[in-house]
Amino acid sequence: MVPDFLKELCASQSYDSENFFLIAGPCVVENEDLVMEVANKVSTICKRLGIPYIFKASYRKANRTSADSFTGIGDDNGLSLLKKVADTFHLPTTSDIHAHEEAAMAAPFVDILQIPAFLCRQTDLLIAAAETGKVVNVKKGQFLSGPSMKFAVDKIRKAGNNKIMLTERGNTFGYQDLVVDYRNIPWMQEHKVPVIMDCTHALQQPNQTSGVTGGNPQLIGTIAKAAIATGADGLFIETHPNPSIAKSDGANMLKLDLLEPLLENLVRLRKAAI
Repeated sequence: MVPDFLKELCASQSYDSENFFLIAGPCVVENEDLVMEVANKVSTICKRLGIPYIFKASYRKANRTSADSFTGIGDDNGLSLLKKVADTFHLPTTSDIHAHEEAAMAAPFVDILQIPAFLCRQTDLLIAAAETGKVVNVKKGQFLSGPSMKFAVDKIRKAGNNKIMLTERGNTFGYQDLVVDYRNIPWMQEHKVPVIMDCTHALQQPNQTSGVTGGNPQLIGTIAKAAIATGADGLFIETHPNPSIAKSDGANMLKLDLLEPLLENLVRLRKAAI
């Protein structure tokens, strides 16, 4: 279901209010051509299928395996391109932030502030995001259970912000893999917030000795279908026209051409499940 605060952000879109909502885009802002191409194609697909859509791209990637990894095109450039996407396609946008001082810097450019999984317990970061008045989407840590995310929710609420979402993205399994415990979807919904399934990062294979995170993108459809069947309110899917040359997380992103048939199947599944 689409929560009221997202209905306001998606007011310019025509969609089925019983549908799941979608957060999708490339992992990072690589250049203008990329973000405009992805936003244009995904928004067109979502309009046809009646899916409320939020564009996602990180203006900066702070959490990288190797010091040599691409981190962005500069904060001002990255944020400005997110704003251009919003203005051009009339879409809400989101990006992650990694330190409390970034909240006020990013808030004028995006509608939703995303808290990365590794930082979901950082009190000053959660409070700073809450105090902007923006929607705050907290990714559940790979080391936490769904019920334990109540503390992140409480921190944001106590800061005066009730526009909260939680995202499931799997739990660490050994050193180089993740598994998804779908009990976390209804468990986190018990905190009275919408819950999103991150269908791409849940398939990461982190801590590779190559210094580049691996992944299993062939299972994105499996993760997404199970999430819809379990009652997830939204889906998070990173997508790129050519993941093999993506500058971040290419190993677990969905090829852009594969998104439309997947979403068609998911819409049918959603209608059967409700």
